[in-house]
Amino acid sequence: MSSPPNILRIALTPGEPAGIGPDLCTLISGKDWPCELIAICDPDLLSRRAKQLGAKLRILEFNEHQAAKPHASGTLKIIPVSLANLEVPGLLDVNNAAYVLKTINLATKGCLAGRFDAMVTGPVHKGIINDAGIVFTGHTEYIASNTGGHPVMMLSTPGLRVALATTHLPLAKVSQAITRHLLCRVLTSLNHDLKRCFGIMSPKILVCGLNPHAGENGYLGREEIETIAPALRELREDGLQLIGPLPADTIFTPKYLNNADAVLAMFHDQGLPVLKYAGFGNAVNITLGLPIIRTSVDHGTAIDLAGSGQIDLGSLDYATQSAMEMSQNYKDSTLPSQQRLAEC
Repeated sequence: MSSPPNILRIALTPGEPAGIGPDLCTLISGKDWPCELIAICDPDLLSRRAKQLGAKLRILEFNEHQAAKPHASGTLKIIPVSLANLEVPGLLDVNNAAYVLKTINLATKGCLAGRFDAMVTGPVHKGIINDAGIVFTGHTEYIASNTGGHPVMMLSTPGLRVALATTHLPLAKVSQAITRHLLCRVLTSLNHDLKRCFGIMSPKILVCGLNPHAGENGYLGREEIETIAPALRELREDGLQLIGPLPADTIFTPKYLNNADAVLAMFHDQGLPVLKYAGFGNAVNITLGLPIIRTSVDHGTAIDLAGSGQIDLGSLDYATQSAMEMSQNYKDSTLPSQQRLAEC
């Protein structure tokens, strides 16, 4: 008799309890999955939200010592974490901020320990976490601080992948943050994980300039001449296939995208508006450069829609599919892990 196929275990964190994250976890449990889904959250929260949505949901206790089984619709395995206060859909509560971070911590530790193959995160509300007195700039940076990794934020939708050199920075600080060392590290990680997690053995990466028209030979800024171009030349000597720096207003056209596997934008709002226009609701936020697999939805908490039933499951569905595909590629790859990669 042949041995059973390896069933991936994917951890889910619903995120902000007053937002649509619990709704999404309830809805995604309503379909069959070839992996085992484990939600890390307050089980009563999901039961209440399922009742509000009119969805059937049977909560099951997760037992890591039992063999993993594919997810069966209408059920959801849970690792329980209790809310501090009873949630009210649409009403943020600073007392539940620590709960949100605890669910992320447990999922991260589980991935590091090999209990889970990947983690998929629902949307969090940065403002309410900071209002609770906890410094928090985002999932990407927070998870990286707990894994020892060097994070690269990338969003993906069918036909387009956009990674970021800088993430949640005020625009006034972006130029100073873009250094040859940063670009070397980000592009090395991006190239490595396109191979290891996506099975692209010879990635072609387009690189945006920082300034309009990529600086126009120094007349609109010198970052391309003094920082970006030298970093790209250095990395090309190591075998990376990099095209750029190119003007951001033309890089997202078929002429370039048809022959590329990813785009590196210099800052958040240079690349992500294009990607979200192309695939909002059917995109995934991926953190590269870590020793674990982490994906997330491409949208926020939408607290005004919590409990309404007027939400789209598309992004969480895509994030879960992506986590499965990346995990399998990661398992099959013979490349060294990010943990053992030398810094540029």
